[in-house]
Amino acid sequence: MTDRAGTPAEPDPEPEREREREREQEPPTERGPEPVGSGGPGDGDSPESPESPESPEPADSADGGSGAPAKPRRHWLRWTALGVSVVLLGAAGTGWWFYRKLDDNITTDTTAADELRRYEKERPAAVVSAARNILLIGSDTRSGEGNREYGRDKGTQRSDTVILLHLSADESGATAVSIPRDLMVTIPSCARTEGGGRTREQQAQFNWSFEWGGTACTIRTVEKLTGIRVDHHMVIDFRGFKKMVDAVDGVEVCLKEPVDDSDAKLKLPAGRQTLDGEQALGFVRARKSLGNGSDTERMDRQQMFLGALVNKVQSDGVLLNPAKLYPVLDAATKSLTTDPGLDSLRDLYDLARTMRAIPTEKVQFLTVPRRPYTYNANRDELVQPAASELFRQLREDRPVVVRKAEPDGGADASSDGKPDDADTPVPSGTPTFTGRNAAEGVCA
Repeated sequence: MTDRAGTPAEPDPEPEREREREREQEPPTERGPEPVGSGGPGDGDSPESPESPESPEPADSADGGSGAPAKPRRHWLRWTALGVSVVLLGAAGTGWWFYRKLDDNITTDTTAADELRRYEKERPAAVVSAARNILLIGSDTRSGEGNREYGRDKGTQRSDTVILLHLSADESGATAVSIPRDLMVTIPSCARTEGGGRTREQQAQFNWSFEWGGTACTIRTVEKLTGIRVDHHMVIDFRGFKKMVDAVDGVEVCLKEPVDDSDAKLKLPAGRQTLDGEQALGFVRARKSLGNGSDTERMDRQQMFLGALVNKVQSDGVLLNPAKLYPVLDAATKSLTTDPGLDSLRDLYDLARTMRAIPTEKVQFLTVPRRPYTYNANRDELVQPAASELFRQLREDRPVVVRKAEPDGGADASSDGKPDDADTPVPSGTPTFTGRNAAEGVCA
């Protein structure tokens, strides 16, 4: 369009301004720097380009286009992994420290092992290799911390309690047989524990074997008496027994009458009560103030108490509670002297695992069939053939049944080891003896 012929019309400013507004609204990422001198009237009056050489690079697609850097997150994950590793290593280190401490607590009796090797040819062979026979010895030594208060140490010790523990090959039952300390037996010639030299073979009361020749002499005496091969042994003293009871928070007993025994350091009211370690030691050692004062009743009381202790230790409150289990293990390992075959925490754990798997009603306690000695009523002798029958059953890993005597039978009625309650049927050919099981407890 022209105003006059041959003369071009002036450009319309409106389309030019419209194009300028469209360029300003375009995203900066889709347009480059505006060339110098372009853009319509008034060069230099157009808005400054939002993109310049100093502008940041587009965000990394690994962060989802958010623009946030990935480095801080990776940093946090590394520190978390490091922290977890430190905790795990610390826990493992603590566990290993506890294990080594408990393992080092155990004392190994190499002297007994050496002595027994000297007489290997005389010792009985194991009839059932998978079965285990462990001799448990409670020492009445007054030497050592915590033991002097029970009397003067004269440099000797006797076996206050001796129990032969038989664990069946199939781990279905355990039978603990008490051997009276006053039982008259043949003690072989043994190396003396004090003064050197050797003793001669002689007939004497059983607990002298421990005084004269220590653990090895006691083991050889038991093997000679029973014909049973002793695989392992454990010796525990007064202090260890007390700490074990305290570690399980005491053991419950029932007393028909109050007790006041200065020799046993025991003073208790009648009735049901929980004994701590000191009281428990007096309870199992007392002779003059409980019952008729005989060693027979004392052994029965020991068996009842050990059954209650087994019950307590097997309870979930102890075995599944590390706060309670560790003190029990610490007390047990500190007070134990064992043969080299049981001198590690792993060995003791295997033994404890076996015992825990046995139902408490299958953990049986009894005393060898005995009666007053013919030549001295203050001593005991075996009742035959009952004693030989018991030893044969254990030696051949055959079952033994124990039953409680009738309440009116008294101690004398059961002194031969045979039961008074013969009405209850038992498997044919299975010998039955007076005793009890761990499920009955002290208050049964």
